[in-house]
Amino acid sequence: MNEYLAVILIVVIAIIFNNLNTKIRKLEKEVSDLTLRINKKTIHPEHPQEETPSEEIIIQPQESVHEPHREVITPHESKENTQRDWLNPVFEFLKQNILTVIGIFTLVLGIGYFVKYAIDKNWIGETTRAGIGLCTGTAIILAGHFLRKNYQTFASIITGGGIAVLYFTTTITFREYHLFSQNTAFIITSVITAVAIILSYYYRSEVLIIFSLIGGFTAPLMISSGENNYLFLFTYLTLLNIGMLAVAFLKHWKSVGWTAYIFTSIYLFYWTVDLPELLSIVFYLINYIIFYIFALYHYFRKNELSVPDILMLALVNFSSIIGLTYIFNELQYEPVIIFPLIFASVNSILLFREYGKRNFGIPFSIFTGITISLITIAVALQFKTHLITSVWAIEATLLLFIWKKTSHKIFKTCFYVLFPLVILAQFITWCEYFNASNLSIIFNPIFLTSLVTIVSIGINLYLLKNTSEKTETGTHSFFEDLITTASYGVIYAAILFEIIYHINTMTWIAIASVALLYSIYYIFILLFFRKKLSIPQFLQTGLIYVFFSLIIVNISITTSSVVTDILSKQLQNNFYLLHFLQWIPFIFLSLKIIPDTKFHQSKISYWVISLAFIISISCELRHLYVMTSAHDIVDSYAVKNHFNILYLPIIWTILASIFIYIGLRKNIQEYNKVGFGLIGLMVLKLYGYDVWQMDNISRISAFIALGVILLLSSFTFQRLKNIIKNMVDTKEKNKKNEES
Repeated sequence: MNEYLAVILIVVIAIIFNNLNTKIRKLEKEVSDLTLRINKKTIHPEHPQEETPSEEIIIQPQESVHEPHREVITPHESKENTQRDWLNPVFEFLKQNILTVIGIFTLVLGIGYFVKYAIDKNWIGETTRAGIGLCTGTAIILAGHFLRKNYQTFASIITGGGIAVLYFTTTITFREYHLFSQNTAFIITSVITAVAIILSYYYRSEVLIIFSLIGGFTAPLMISSGENNYLFLFTYLTLLNIGMLAVAFLKHWKSVGWTAYIFTSIYLFYWTVDLPELLSIVFYLINYIIFYIFALYHYFRKNELSVPDILMLALVNFSSIIGLTYIFNELQYEPVIIFPLIFASVNSILLFREYGKRNFGIPFSIFTGITISLITIAVALQFKTHLITSVWAIEATLLLFIWKKTSHKIFKTCFYVLFPLVILAQFITWCEYFNASNLSIIFNPIFLTSLVTIVSIGINLYLLKNTSEKTETGTHSFFEDLITTASYGVIYAAILFEIIYHINTMTWIAIASVALLYSIYYIFILLFFRKKLSIPQFLQTGLIYVFFSLIIVNISITTSSVVTDILSKQLQNNFYLLHFLQWIPFIFLSLKIIPDTKFHQSKISYWVISLAFIISISCELRHLYVMTSAHDIVDSYAVKNHFNILYLPIIWTILASIFIYIGLRKNIQEYNKVGFGLIGLMVLKLYGYDVWQMDNISRISAFIALGVILLLSSFTFQRLKNIIKNMVDTKEKNKKNEES
């Protein structure tokens, strides 16, 4: 009963569709006739109207009012619009034909479910099943053939669905029913692919040939028996790519080449990882030639390179380098730099061709960038750097360089995608420090890889600085700021890990001390050259805060532990001199660099500087006192306690006086608050704790010294206030005299 209902439903749908199709054809004819009549009236008006002067007076203002604003579009703006809308045809195709694609996919699934139902009911045998599938696919192709004149795109999708049915039928017949051998199945799929390509060329349908190529490239997977017969597979793929190249040249279809390149690359990389052998090198080179010719087709015809052409050139070169170099490394052949140099030579020929014509446009820049990148990769590989990290770093820089030369934003977008992968690959490279032993200084594979990344990042920062895009608020874009910050972080980490590796035999506190000192100088160098490096303002402010935080941690915690290790004879006495180097950037930054930045826009900045200065001076003097007075660790505890009780209040009082003096002199209220707050803290400490720990002599000495300091400070402040008051009064008198 259900079967009869299904048949009746199909017949009803067919009748309805036929009626709708007839009405649509009539409507199309009426619209066509109406359009033709309108065009005739526009070209040959039957009754031209005579315009009166009054009509002119009325019409002209209306035309001027309602006339749309015409913007003058420069060639540059037109080019940018073209670049921005290069994906529009794809989205437009999907928008207009998505229902057709879903419909043919649903139809194929429906046929499949019907056949499965028939099989479950034992209505048909295996041979009949295969025949039904082949006939159904052929019928769908014929339906597309008859519809191609009026509905070309729809017919192409229909035909592609029919080809898919033929592919799947052949696959199931071979795998499940075993009605013919693998060779027969391969011949059938090859014939289907050839017929599909011929139909695509005959119908002039780019959509259909993409369906055909997808079927052609997936056919080996469909009829695979599990054996790795790569020679047979890639001979077939090479012939398929040659056919693709011929069709692409005849019809100028870019999507055909990209489809073939993606599938071929997947197959090649799988072969390379699964079974690296010399035979695969031959097919790498063959496919390099095929796709390089494909990428340069328009260049030799029109002497120009489009966005897809440039992307193809970059990807073909770098993907081939990765695969070929991996094979050489796995098979331990030398020299690994032969392929980068060969590819660089190929690109250099095109480079000199452009140079000979004195044509220094986009093609010249592209060939220059690719050639230099390949030579750089060859040098990096010669020094045994890590392949993926080096290639990705150089390729990211090449993409950014191409974006600068062509202004095609797709290359900058690709750079944004690839740059995080470069950082990830670099982190994986750094992890090898944990298992490495006896690495030479600088000239080791890990750091040389980092050096390649550092150089490429330096070029990236230079290119971003000179092609910086700003937002409406005048600030850099988010991605540029993020990449800038990450770039400086990668450079910092690369040098830091190399230093730590070579001093890892020292005590942990010595390693931490060296690492902190390096960090302080690294930040200082960035801030010193902040203008030349075009470091964003937010990053400058952040670096200053980090700088003072590192100063506080280093001198209060790390240096204290260093003193302890020196007293316990774990470190030499001269190691203590190392941390004195931090005072050079500390003083220079405070006096020269910070006044030239916007760091003091926030009031908390004054407190951060004051805190760093107070802690640094206090801890430094305590370390010196302990180093000169204590003989061992046990003795150091009493020395530290004596310093904290007797000398620290005096130091804080002097520092408080200095802050208050600077605050009054420069009219900075925050320094006044710091000074008086420090005096309050000192008084609480003195009367709440220190007095009860001192002997009589020390107590008397402390009170006398503090009293004298406070009196002198008070006298100085009073004099300073009077001087300032006299200066203000003098200015007011002069102003009044000038007015009178």
